[in-house]
Amino acid sequence: MREAQFLKQNAEKWNLYRDELNQDISTDVMASRFTELTDDLAFARTFYPDSNTVKFLNGLAAQFHQKIYRNKKEKKSRIFWFWQFELPYLFMRYRKQFLISLAFFVMFSLMGALSAKYDENFVRLILGDDYVNMTAKNIENGDPFGVYKQGDGLSMFAMIAYNNISVSFFGYVLGIFFSVGSLWLLFSNGVMMGSFQYYFISNDLGFKFITVVFIHGTMELWSIVVAGASGMILGSSILFPGTYTRAASVARGGRDGLKIVFGLVPMFIVAAFFESFVTRYTGMPLAVSLSILAGSAFFIIWYFFIYPARLHKRIDAGLTSSGNLTSTKNFNEWLSKKFNSGN
Repeated sequence: MREAQFLKQNAEKWNLYRDELNQDISTDVMASRFTELTDDLAFARTFYPDSNTVKFLNGLAAQFHQKIYRNKKEKKSRIFWFWQFELPYLFMRYRKQFLISLAFFVMFSLMGALSAKYDENFVRLILGDDYVNMTAKNIENGDPFGVYKQGDGLSMFAMIAYNNISVSFFGYVLGIFFSVGSLWLLFSNGVMMGSFQYYFISNDLGFKFITVVFIHGTMELWSIVVAGASGMILGSSILFPGTYTRAASVARGGRDGLKIVFGLVPMFIVAAFFESFVTRYTGMPLAVSLSILAGSAFFIIWYFFIYPARLHKRIDAGLTSSGNLTSTKNFNEWLSKKFNSGN
């Protein structure tokens, strides 16, 4: 883009922002203006490094920065901001990839269950003879989930947490292969889950399986779905760059996917804690087990779907009432640019 065209497209907006410096506007609006100006400044520095446009934008951005921090009453930590706003924003932004990942995982799980139903050797192929023989012996002894009682809880916790976290990051990295690698993660885990569950269903232990294994499995399985989605975000940024250059698209998708998979770490830690210290109590009261399941499910539904939607509406309404951004762009322009600028 030529500098003249760049100026023509943005001059009216910059003049509006300059006038707003003398007005009483909210901190949120000032933040949105500042981050948009820094994006424009970065673009100008890249393509017109020695121009007056760079000097003008640098001065304007500096004035907004000073006004924001002069009026700022409280400084929130970056971590708090990450969990309260940035992650939910990404969940909202990439909800399509989340739903696609979930659909694939459910489909692969059904494939595993059906394969186990019609081929009695399939479970052994997926889980291994040693594990199946051990589980069959536990069922015969009246303790079908005895495997969760083996070993020291602390050692088990460390091993499970490390394994799950490493698998999730590996699934994200596999997305570089045009999302095929992430689909493989969903396929392998989905088929294993489906065949594993059907094995207990075939032994009339389906409900018991849910009330025991899903104490940790609810968080763990959803984390696998999200890890698959993070890889898809990376892969789709390669395949479908949109209006970005492919390099910029990959950088953006890779950064967002990494943030999401990093955000899974606490969930894997909680799941590992449940599996190591709670699931082993297979005889716990049904009410306690169902309470843990309900709490885990509620957290997932609220934090990954309900809260991001409400946050979207709240920010959208706030900026519409106090700023000049159109309602369809508020959320993306305010949050996306804020995060991409590192503020």
